[in-house]
Amino acid sequence: MKEKNKKITVSGTCAGCPIGIIAKTVLESIDNPIVVANATGCMEVTTTIYPNTSWKVPYIHSVFANAGATISGVETAYKALLKKNKIKEKKPVKFVAFGGDGGTYDIGLQSLSGALEREHDFLYVCYDNGAYMNTGNQRSGATPWGASTETTPIGKESIGKDVKRKDLMSIVAGHHIKYCATANVAFLDDFKRKVKKAFLTKGPSFILVFSPCPNQWKFVSHKTIEVGKLATKTNFWPLYEIIDGEYKINFIPKSKVKIEEFLKIQGRFSHIFKRKDKDKLIKDIQNKVNQDWERVRDLEETRVRV
Repeated sequence: MKEKNKKITVSGTCAGCPIGIIAKTVLESIDNPIVVANATGCMEVTTTIYPNTSWKVPYIHSVFANAGATISGVETAYKALLKKNKIKEKKPVKFVAFGGDGGTYDIGLQSLSGALEREHDFLYVCYDNGAYMNTGNQRSGATPWGASTETTPIGKESIGKDVKRKDLMSIVAGHHIKYCATANVAFLDDFKRKVKKAFLTKGPSFILVFSPCPNQWKFVSHKTIEVGKLATKTNFWPLYEIIDGEYKINFIPKSKVKIEEFLKIQGRFSHIFKRKDKDKLIKDIQNKVNQDWERVRDLEETRVRV
């Protein structure tokens, strides 16, 4: 792509952070003009460091809780201007909102839910790094069981986060939108295909992207893609789509990789391997991963509509 046509440039992310890849993949997957709303979070603070910006498209920084409402308002204003013949478009404008898991699973969930229910025509992309990384690694609804964070520290009486992560995909699917999908920065061809499909879908669409965080997950920065691959090859992060309510799995590991391989590469789970009951804990985590995978497999095989 020629420099003059770029929609985003380099950002100030931490070494190994994949959110620049996520933003670039989304924006450059379609030739249409794009308007971006971005909730407060890592993507926002690293791409808009005053007095510079990485964004080469119309961009709105919304607060933590209202990216869904912001993009809804912009999309509605655009439709009104078209109706009044105030805009002469060569290609339809596309609308995309970005949010981290804190601004999507938790603080921004009501705003996202409202936008989906009203059927605004936009794509919402959640980059899931499993905690509030922008403010120092506090647990979020996306933080997996057993992970150590600043607000779920390990200790004699604490295993780390002691509740399961929220099933955001099922919540989004419950809004009966036409397209939603999981993705992973370690599987870019799959991610690009899903972004294009989402932009071509009329009405709201949603993509949940696995986004490893080297700093707070505590792994060396050059292993980001390796961690991403392990997440999907262990079935911790399955790749699938929900198209008009029907589940379709996009990747089935050729050989099963144990969840232990995914856990041991990250310092946030290192305490588990030091415990006397480590074998039981790892087995429990593996069983949960297996159950979640089988649930998605069952939904695909029976073509369950939501």
